[in-house]
Amino acid sequence: MQGDAYLKSIFPDSDLEYSIENTDVLSEKGHMLDVKYKNRPSDKLKEVFSQRRNPQGSIFNESGVWRFRELLNFCQIDTENLEECSKYLVSLDGAEGRQSKPYHMSKAAEFIGISNDNLWLQPEGYNPSGSFKDNGMTTAVTHAKMVGATKIVCASTGNTSASAGMFAANEGINCDVYIPAGQIAPGKLSQAYQFGAQIVEVDGNFDDALKQSLDDAKNHNGYTVNSVNPFRIEGQKTIPFRALEYLEWEVPDWIVYPGGALGNTSSCGKALMELYEWGWIKKIPRIAVINSEGASTLSDLYNGKFEGEELRWNKGKPNAELITRYYDHLDNQGIRPKTKATAIQIGRPANIFKALRALEFTNGVSTTVSDSEMLDGMSVVGLNGFDCEMASGASVVGIKKLINEGIIKKDDVVVGILTGRQKDAMLPVDYHQNPQNRFAIPPKN
Repeated sequence: MQGDAYLKSIFPDSDLEYSIENTDVLSEKGHMLDVKYKNRPSDKLKEVFSQRRNPQGSIFNESGVWRFRELLNFCQIDTENLEECSKYLVSLDGAEGRQSKPYHMSKAAEFIGISNDNLWLQPEGYNPSGSFKDNGMTTAVTHAKMVGATKIVCASTGNTSASAGMFAANEGINCDVYIPAGQIAPGKLSQAYQFGAQIVEVDGNFDDALKQSLDDAKNHNGYTVNSVNPFRIEGQKTIPFRALEYLEWEVPDWIVYPGGALGNTSSCGKALMELYEWGWIKKIPRIAVINSEGASTLSDLYNGKFEGEELRWNKGKPNAELITRYYDHLDNQGIRPKTKATAIQIGRPANIFKALRALEFTNGVSTTVSDSEMLDGMSVVGLNGFDCEMASGASVVGIKKLINEGIIKKDDVVVGILTGRQKDAMLPVDYHQNPQNRFAIPPKN
C-alpha cells in the first residue's frame, strides 16, 4: 500500500497533485483537494466489514469509521495489523460511528406520507460528541497527528467545536475554536469549554469565523479541521458506507441531508463516486440537499433563483463568477443567514464546488424548508423515541416536500440523515408549550 494515497485538485483539468503529508487545504491555485487512492479495493472487503461488526476486542473494528479503514487508508498502513492501527489511527475507544445506522420510524413515515418500509432515518447524534462531526474529526485528527500538528483550529456553529475539543483533549493537543459571538446553542458551546478548547469570539457570522480560523491555521501553525480539510471528508464518507452496509449494499433511491457548509453532501458524493468506480455499487442513489429558507445559498444558485442561471458543476467548469456575484449581492443587500437551526446557518458554504460535483454525479436536487417545518420534523422524530436537533428536521420535512412535489416517488427507498442530537434545550420546550404547533404536547395545569 505504500505510495497509494495522494492529494489532487478536484478540478479534472488540473494536474496539481500533492504528497499525502501536505497540510494546505487548498492548492496553490485555490482549488479544493481530494484524497485519492491508486489501488482499487476488492468488494470482498464487504464480508470483512460485516465480520468486524463482531469487533473481537478491537476498537478499530468497533469504530463505525475505522471498520471501513481500507477505504480511507491515507495513512498507508497494514490495516490488519492492530499495533500499527493503534500507532496511527485516532479513535475515542471505537465510539465514533459505532451506534450509527438507519432505522425505521413509523410516525415520521406517516407524517411524510411514505411507507414505513421505504423510509430509513439514520441518527448521527449518537456519536460521542452528539453529531456527525465525529466521523470526520477522527480522520482529520489522525492526519494532524500523522504530520505532527500540535494545535487544531476550527470555526464552528457549535457541533464542530464540541467534536474538535473532544478529540483534541483525548489526544493531548491544543484546540482553538472560532465562533460567531452569540449565535451558538449553549449546549454546544459548553461542550467546547468542557473539553478545554480556547474559544475565540468573532463579531460576525460563521463565514467570518471560518475566515479568521483559516488565517490562524496558515499563520500560527494551526491545523484546520473544518470540512474544507479533505481528510475530514474521508471520515464522513462512512455515513453512507454504514447506510449501504445495513441495507446489504442494496442501493436506495435517495440519500437526503441538511445543507450547511455542504461537507456531508461532498463526502457522500465522493463515497458514491468511488464505490461506483470500484464496482461496489451498480446504481447511483440521488442526493437531496435541504437548506433552511434563511440560509439558502445552494438552493438559490442551483435552482436558478439568482440571475436566472442554474449553477452546475459542468464537468469541472462551474461558473464561479455567478457565486461571487451572489455573495456580492448578499453583502450589498445586507443579507445574513438567519435561522433557528444554527447548525446550518451558513451563507457561504465552503464546500460548494464539491457539493455541485456530488449533485451532478447523482442527478441530485436541492430545496428549502422553513424553520417551523424543521421544528415539526425534529418533533416527530422525537415521538419515535429518537433525538435530533432542529437542523436534522430538515431531512424529514425535505423528504415530505419532495414527495409532495412528485420528485421523490412514494415507492422510492429513501435514507434521511439526522445529523445531530438536540443541544438547544429551549427549542423543544418552546415548541411543545405552543398548542398551535402540529406535534405539541403542552403541559397541563
